[in-house]
Amino acid sequence: MQADQSTIDPAEIAKFEAMAAEWWDLNGKFKPLHMLNPCRLDYITSQIAGEFDRDLTAEAPFKGLRILDIGCGGGLLSEPMARLGAEVVGADAAAGNIPVAQIHAQQSGLEIEYRHTTAEAMAEAGEKFDVVLNMEVVEHVASPIDYLIACRRLLKPGGLHICSTLNRNPKSFMMAIVGAEHVMRWLPKGTHDWNKFITPDELFDLLNRAGLEPVDRKGFVFNPVAWSWRLSDRDLSVNYVTASLNPGSTDA
Repeated sequence: MQADQSTIDPAEIAKFEAMAAEWWDLNGKFKPLHMLNPCRLDYITSQIAGEFDRDLTAEAPFKGLRILDIGCGGGLLSEPMARLGAEVVGADAAAGNIPVAQIHAQQSGLEIEYRHTTAEAMAEAGEKFDVVLNMEVVEHVASPIDYLIACRRLLKPGGLHICSTLNRNPKSFMMAIVGAEHVMRWLPKGTHDWNKFITPDELFDLLNRAGLEPVDRKGFVFNPVAWSWRLSDRDLSVNYVTASLNPGSTDA
């Protein structure tokens, strides 16, 4: 639906376009996310392909799958999912991110439904998805268990939930707080609260309590020499990701 042209403020549109350019600037303030994104996508796509028996070399391998990207930001994960053929909904509690993501999707020729909303609101509305991407969000919510229950309710039976977050230990404090926020200044100071970081065992317990069935976990490991990220079966000491399934009804 086209907006009434008389209601559009060109200056506001220009501001959002400038913000979109910043979100997608490989060398801008979102550079750390762009550096991590190939590693995240490698894990996400392999998990989805394995669970839904999809061939990633095929054209539009995720066609027919409905995917929710919670905390979508500027759409760094939503857009690759759409390019792979999925029906994508990107949701973010920060209203300012939505027009940014919408504009970039339009510029990229992609159809993605972006919404300013929460997982809880969508669950109450009865929304259902094959996959929920829940990346770097759970450490920011007030009640992780209630949030994860909402994520489980959003999944169809047999649906896949992929959740990444930060471990809580001295190494993660040094790297995620001191290193990323104070030394490298990749993130604004105060972006993360180390006390809200969640250990892998704690997250698996939360996922189980939320009614999900954890099936995998891997670490995201940064190599400062190669200046790149890789997946690790063993090193979950700072950033890590989990996969879990919704084994039954999503109505509860």
